[in-house]
Amino acid sequence: MARAVAVVGAPSNIGIRPYDDGVARHVNRAPAVLRQRGLISRLRAIDLGDVTPPAYQDFTRPADRARNEDQVIAYSRALAERVSAAIAHGQFGLVIGGDCSIVLACLLAARKKAGDALGLVYADAHADYATAEESRSGSAASMALAMATGRDHTPMSRLAGAMSLVHDRRTALIGRRDAHQEWYGLAALAASSILDVPSVQLQRDDGQYLAELTLDHVAQPDGRGFWIQVDADVLDPAAMAAVDSPEPGGVTPRELLRVLTPLVRHPRALGLSLTTYDPALDPDRSCARRLVNLLEALLAPGLLH
Repeated sequence: MARAVAVVGAPSNIGIRPYDDGVARHVNRAPAVLRQRGLISRLRAIDLGDVTPPAYQDFTRPADRARNEDQVIAYSRALAERVSAAIAHGQFGLVIGGDCSIVLACLLAARKKAGDALGLVYADAHADYATAEESRSGSAASMALAMATGRDHTPMSRLAGAMSLVHDRRTALIGRRDAHQEWYGLAALAASSILDVPSVQLQRDDGQYLAELTLDHVAQPDGRGFWIQVDADVLDPAAMAAVDSPEPGGVTPRELLRVLTPLVRHPRALGLSLTTYDPALDPDRSCARRLVNLLEALLAPGLLH
């Protein structure tokens, strides 16, 4: 029997730096815009509504912590409750953000099903493996993978208590093309057990092979489930310009589908979160159309089993 898709909106911008003029970014509008493009009907999905975040506080970067740390922690716990409901009965969870910090909530919810045997696929143009000291933006989004794997020993890294949300050895980072940006924690990433599949490899190698390589890491024999996090900036800016930090190059939607499709259709895939699409940078909604087309190709009725 095909699995139903349950959609949760995470209209959060509290985990990302403001625009250069100091105004909070409009990634919080993404769930509404993607719904307006027919996302729910095209997926025949169950819509569980939005979880509203706290207000943005730290327009000026704090000296000793990430921006909006308390707000991100509170929001992660609230959002995790809704995501738990989305995946509680075998449904596939689709969480539409919002900024990358929402992955913390998704993992917190997924741990209720998979425990310490949880895996993570993190598709992003950047490693997001910085500590609060290393990050140039001070945003949780630039540290999301570090916080998820417990590298940065902050309250945001301890949402699951003493344990990290997910272990390095069950984590795969795909699509990175930030080799010139050491402040994303690249030295620590190289020393970790995270599977690192950079963008050039994603474009060069066979998609089925890369999917199998990724699954070997995140869905190990004792694994009980894995989550997929997709930052829209993993795509080439020629196809997806409406993101916070576009990087030259990157995969096409078709190339991304080749790798993601076997992952999404794996029986232990619990859900997928999509982040950093900014409607304010997409006046003709062409990027929104591409994202909805991508999600339909991945999650259309009859494809999830």
